[in-house]
Amino acid sequence: MSRIATPALATATGASAELFGQIRKAVGSVPNTYAAIGFASPAALKAVLAADAVLAAGSLSKDDQETIKLLVSVSAGCDYCVAAHSLLGELAGLSPEALRHIRAGEPTGQAQRDALIRFVGLLANSSGTIEDREFAAIRDAGYTDQQLVEISLAIATTTFTNVFNRINDTAIDFPPVN
Repeated sequence: MSRIATPALATATGASAELFGQIRKAVGSVPNTYAAIGFASPAALKAVLAADAVLAAGSLSKDDQETIKLLVSVSAGCDYCVAAHSLLGELAGLSPEALRHIRAGEPTGQAQRDALIRFVGLLANSSGTIEDREFAAIRDAGYTDQQLVEISLAIATTTFTNVFNRINDTAIDFPPVN
């Protein structure tokens, strides 16, 4: 059970109700993490949704976005987001085998994805400025300046939901990870 009280969605009013309606329209339901964030701080939920809209309109593929979000969630130890991004990764076209490799931080056999896994793993598990050779490796894999900004945004938004779910112990409403 989640730690932060989340009223029934039907009781939402104002900005929360509006945001929940947008989420329902887009995905059919309101995930528990969005419900908890939206009741406690509609402005924070609005910011997360806006960042996700920027990513959706950007140049990173959906499977790259889910690779990033899954890796960051594994690194943070957020079971909720690992379950969510495993499902969303599958819906984005990542195979169950690729998802297992991504969760383990292992190569998938796809050179560009493997460069992304290495790069995001490095960012998620270290501090300080990355070395020139690491920057060169992600560029050599084909990632552009715009995509490096989008990788940073994906890491930032995922870190926010990871931290929130770790605080809240949000009840997982996604299929278990195999």
